[in-house]
Amino acid sequence: MPNYTAPTKDIQFVLHNVLNVSQADIPGYAELDAEFTAAVLDEAGKIASEVLQPLNAVGDTEGCKLENGVVRTPTGFKAALDQMREGGWTALDLPVEFGGQNMPYILGTAVGEMFSGANQAFTMYQGLTHGAASAILVHGTEAQKATYLPKMFSCDWTGTMNLTEPHCGTDLGLMRTKAEPQDDGSYQISGQKIFISSGEHDMADNIVHLVLAKIPGGPEGIKGVSLFIVPKFLVNEDGSLGERNGVACSKIEEKMGIHGNSTCVMDYDGAKGWLLGEKHKGMRAMFTMMNEARIGVGMQGLAQAEIAYQNALEYAKDRLQGRAVTGTENPEGPADPLIVHPDIRRSLMDQKSFVEGGRAFLLWSAQLIDRSHRGDDAAAEGLISLMTPVVKGFLTDEGYDMTVQAQQVYGGHGYIEESGMSQFTRDARIAMIYEGANGVQALDLVGRKLALDSGKHVMAFFDMVKSFCKDNADMDGMAEFIEPLKAASKDLQAAGMFFMQNGMKNPNAALAGSYDFMHLFGHVCLGLMWGRMARAALVELEGGSGDTAFYQAKLVTARYYMQRRLPATGMHLARIQSGADPVMGLSVDQF
Repeated sequence: MPNYTAPTKDIQFVLHNVLNVSQADIPGYAELDAEFTAAVLDEAGKIASEVLQPLNAVGDTEGCKLENGVVRTPTGFKAALDQMREGGWTALDLPVEFGGQNMPYILGTAVGEMFSGANQAFTMYQGLTHGAASAILVHGTEAQKATYLPKMFSCDWTGTMNLTEPHCGTDLGLMRTKAEPQDDGSYQISGQKIFISSGEHDMADNIVHLVLAKIPGGPEGIKGVSLFIVPKFLVNEDGSLGERNGVACSKIEEKMGIHGNSTCVMDYDGAKGWLLGEKHKGMRAMFTMMNEARIGVGMQGLAQAEIAYQNALEYAKDRLQGRAVTGTENPEGPADPLIVHPDIRRSLMDQKSFVEGGRAFLLWSAQLIDRSHRGDDAAAEGLISLMTPVVKGFLTDEGYDMTVQAQQVYGGHGYIEESGMSQFTRDARIAMIYEGANGVQALDLVGRKLALDSGKHVMAFFDMVKSFCKDNADMDGMAEFIEPLKAASKDLQAAGMFFMQNGMKNPNAALAGSYDFMHLFGHVCLGLMWGRMARAALVELEGGSGDTAFYQAKLVTARYYMQRRLPATGMHLARIQSGADPVMGLSVDQF
């Protein structure tokens, strides 16, 4: 069965050698010295590998069971959540005022990657609660915050987000769930929501649902949608739990993966709810949760690629198959290990270069969120808004592909459930779909985010790449990393120019290339991260660091990404510049 080792060393490298967190001018970052972050990461890593990972296969095998309206979670899940509560892991980066530890978001993201890598289905219960709590924190009244947040921060009460209905997914303007105003200021919520992760379970005293619904008489479409707090159990004035609300789980979905998380059909039958935020501004409040969730889902794609890679690497070192074409490397055995073969090396290098580059990209994005929220930095806010669909779409697409490559290293054994490799592929697959399918992320990137604030944020990114290349052009050893990055950045700029020249007169020309643009952008982001990591490794080697092998491996992996992965930008640009005709050429009846 698979194993998991928390990648604490690599996370520390990114935090301190690449992002220089303790020197960053962001409130709270001065406390993030290497000793402190190591203590937090090491402890989280132990929980990930010793508590959560052993339950991953249990959750996959047992799944969740609906019995008389109650969802039974897999064996060991409740005890694990109790342990998470006791350790304060459920509110690591949330405000002290309601029971959090107020650590920066970047540290919560690093810890979240380890927890998700060890057991994605389990980690979703607290991850969704974190998102729902964040929405209440930003948009709730003081009374709502006092009522719900302390219990949600501790995960004594968990949270959900309820958007999708049987007849509408992305097009939320079509929703039918109604919210009828009541004399006491509450609303009566009626309707059905589907695909609700963690919608019902047996691990918390209460479940706080955030539900999108329409108030009768409001504007048509998405402009008439409002957001409501609808608890499973009503809360008395003294904070104790009262009667059961009119909300119930009528079905658990049978899914391809994340079996340990209960994905529910939720029926609201006159349930009592309270408006969160302003009337008819529900999407504004929900997007506080969804934008956080999209970064978290990008993290899930990366995390599944990490655990899959770890196990593929171990298998490639142990499994004996054939002889190296350059001569026997294991003369004492009947065959050489798989890892001697160039095609296996190619696969492992694809995985390694993505995982380490993707981790740097994720943590850099988390730093932008901290700079935006803690430092009230509008430029950082604009840049992370631009990056969010790239983080979500690129990391989950590539993360899924890497789990498939890891499974392939096992050959036929990867297809057998006993190896455990299929779970990573199955669990990673959902990340490409939920919190906005990746095609929608690409449309959002090209249709909205590029032009945001007259395009100044994408221009700021181009300037960032240009400045990095210029500032490091004369550094010994950097030319082989800077030149490919320059070329890739030019491809990205050329793609943006194509959209500017053709998008207005033929919108399909832009949208037909949106998915390629998202991936082109993602590759340039990872190219920039690998450039930064290569520079950090060169500095350490020049300074005589004792961990020579680690930093040399960074340079070799950076070189691989620049030479073997980053050239994909040229392919994506060619597709974009082909316009809409190849995509839209067939009439509907010709399909």
